[in-house]
Amino acid sequence: MRASVRFDHELLAVEHDHDVSCMLELLAPPAPAQVARRPLALSLVIDRSGSMAGPKLDVTRRCAAFLVEHLAPTDQLSIVSFDDEVRLVAPLVPVGDNRVPLLAAIEGIFSGGSTNLSGGWLKGVETLAALDGHAVTRRVLLLTDGQANVGIKDAGKLATMAIASAADGIGTTTIGFGDGFSEDLLAGMADGGGGGAYFAETPDAAPGIFGQEFADLMSLVAQNVSVEIRPAWDDVKLLTIFNDFPQMQVEGGVQVMLADAYGEERRRVVFQLHVPGIDTLGPAKIADVVVRYVEVGEQVAMHELSLPLVVNAVSAGDAAAAVPDAEVTEEVVVLLATRAQDEAREAADDGRYDVAQKVLKDAAQHLRATAKGSARADELIAQADAYEQRSDMLAPESYMLERKRMTYENRQMKQRRQKPEA
Repeated sequence: MRASVRFDHELLAVEHDHDVSCMLELLAPPAPAQVARRPLALSLVIDRSGSMAGPKLDVTRRCAAFLVEHLAPTDQLSIVSFDDEVRLVAPLVPVGDNRVPLLAAIEGIFSGGSTNLSGGWLKGVETLAALDGHAVTRRVLLLTDGQANVGIKDAGKLATMAIASAADGIGTTTIGFGDGFSEDLLAGMADGGGGGAYFAETPDAAPGIFGQEFADLMSLVAQNVSVEIRPAWDDVKLLTIFNDFPQMQVEGGVQVMLADAYGEERRRVVFQLHVPGIDTLGPAKIADVVVRYVEVGEQVAMHELSLPLVVNAVSAGDAAAAVPDAEVTEEVVVLLATRAQDEAREAADDGRYDVAQKVLKDAAQHLRATAKGSARADELIAQADAYEQRSDMLAPESYMLERKRMTYENRQMKQRRQKPEA
């Protein structure tokens, strides 16, 4: 994996305090050839509560069959269904000699009662727990259209459980159907579990989501990607991380968990440091960035990259004459706009729709101002247009569906993932 760091201002006026924005960019290596990829071990956990009856469950069965038909013979699959009870529909087996019984098990899933989401997810994790995490890629795929109303229902607790599971090498991807599920719960579990989070607004959207998740799993090149930001001395302070990744304090700094990486995708982490006045002219290291990840493929290996963050202390005149790095400043603007959308969502949650609308329109105006003269003007203007259109949708009668769109779009924007063009 290749890593580089850029600053909005690399030239700092000597003996002056500065707030410096930094952009770490990671480029994942190409995905291994199909024959060289690590086998998958998946647990498909399907909500079969009463609200899934009809087109939702029909499409879910078709998507599950897609997995069975496209997984390699050496891949493994288990299938769990849940309503108020949890059922192991098919134990974890290699796909190769079991395609027919797996397809038959899927066809036998019918709708039932309430939604024991936590029980279904835990059973999915249980089916994968005994496998060697160095030999296979393990992931739970959780599909639901409703609220967790049986078993563990607290979103924060479920997210914490997903974090613990991911630490043991079992990731979680979530797919929410329709407008009746809790987007905060499912997105939180996916964030904690290091997997994807998808919103199937209609059943017709589900096949494309399955196709995307399957393609990602096929191109997985690194797991447990993390970034540590370590200030070089006590007076250098980490002010903020503009992305919204899970993070924790570690000795000497903060660790940011980026989850998995896929072939040739770019990831960006943008953060801001406060740098006190540097006494002498010349280069000065203000922090270290340490990138860690587990390479997957024919071999499994832990890697660590360390990048020193070095600025240059110059005269006040030279610093003032320097041109800021436009790409870094624009990344900051984009990520601040996502924070504005979070702020708008919080206001709308409280019924303050007028405040929410103003927040979005102000963010759109800032994006338009930044777009003038920018090489990425089209992207910034498109985001501004989307915010202005969304502000018109923030009303009681349309908000619940719009809230889901905001949650999932914002999550995608904050991750700053750029996949290679097909």
